[in-house]
Amino acid sequence: MLKGLRTVGYPVTDLTQAKAFYTALTGTVPYFDQPFYVGYNVGGFELGLDPNGTPAAAPGGPLAYWGVANIESAHEAAVALGAKPHLPIQDVGDGIKVASVLDPFGNVVGLIENPHFKFAG
Repeated sequence: MLKGLRTVGYPVTDLTQAKAFYTALTGTVPYFDQPFYVGYNVGGFELGLDPNGTPAAAPGGPLAYWGVANIESAHEAAVALGAKPHLPIQDVGDGIKVASVLDPFGNVVGLIENPHFKFAG
């Protein structure tokens, strides 16, 4: 059965623009870079870019949250890179904060600051 999250894939319409955005957002270069797929290792999980997919016209469906050390600065940095605010920063209790932004292609990128989960980086 399920063994845990491995990859979150984002459909994009311009792979060059997407690589620039996600390289800056993740602070790392792709470990796999081909015309048909680009993959980043983000804290042991894969963030994938699929140039053959179609971004949803209206965001919906499952939402993956990427862990951040400080949600305020991460949200601000994502917007400065060209993301659009989606859901504002919200304290959901017990020290956990969540928010989301829309990448330049309309994909929802969730952010979570959760003091109960430690991560490298």
